[in-house]
Amino acid sequence: MIFKKIKPTTASQRNLIKLKKLNLSVKPLLKNHMKNKKKSLGKNNLGQITMYHRGGGHKRKYRSIDFIRDNDSIDIVTSIEYDPNRTAFIASTYSYEANSYKYILAPKYLKVGDIVKSGSLADLKLGHSLLLSDILVGTYIHNISIRKGAKGVLVRAAGQFALLIEKKQNHSKILLSNGKFIYVFSECRASIGILSNENKDLATLGKAGRSRWLNKRPTVRGVAMNPIDHPHGGGEGKTSGGRTSVTPWGKSCKGGKTSKSFKIDL
Repeated sequence: MIFKKIKPTTASQRNLIKLKKLNLSVKPLLKNHMKNKKKSLGKNNLGQITMYHRGGGHKRKYRSIDFIRDNDSIDIVTSIEYDPNRTAFIASTYSYEANSYKYILAPKYLKVGDIVKSGSLADLKLGHSLLLSDILVGTYIHNISIRKGAKGVLVRAAGQFALLIEKKQNHSKILLSNGKFIYVFSECRASIGILSNENKDLATLGKAGRSRWLNKRPTVRGVAMNPIDHPHGGGEGKTSGGRTSVTPWGKSCKGGKTSKSFKIDL
């Protein structure tokens, strides 16, 4: 059973769905890999609001995670932990040769005591980090870099994965979970496996206060505002029809593209 059993003593708990965090450490293991994270509250360096619906939220400490993993190392997994800054779980690892700890993204089925390798020592096993040229076609991968020597920027959310479907001399073709294809240099790196916490989308917040804990403020409809605040505002009573849907700055929001296509120049 992956769901927590909650006694519905309040209205918000009646429809609340929470997941059990099995086999997770209660406290973070690497305190020296954590630092304070100050919230920007959706504002830029001038104090102007550049992103709406941000503010408040619980304090968080940022975990420094190794997204590059290009050094030759053999590490042992010492704990699987929750990270408040991302949806996937993270794993702390210890290298006996370097006598050092670090955090990495934890793939599904990774356990405490498993061996993970990176660099030229890596094999085609769960959690290992290899060059795309060394990975077999048909392998599930995550934490994919798009430049040689750069950190992984693609496929880092909970339960996400990509599929390596074609390899050529200089580049590899990857199928993302949204159905798009991308071409990446074969000298870029990726990690093996599907990311953990794959049931994240089954959980519900249950109440508005839980969104406020996550640094999310309410979204107000334009028709509920005053005319000075939004083009849809004003009017006597509930006025919503007979006008073109526009943004707060008067730009039409219908008939255009709904998403940007992702492209990497080779």
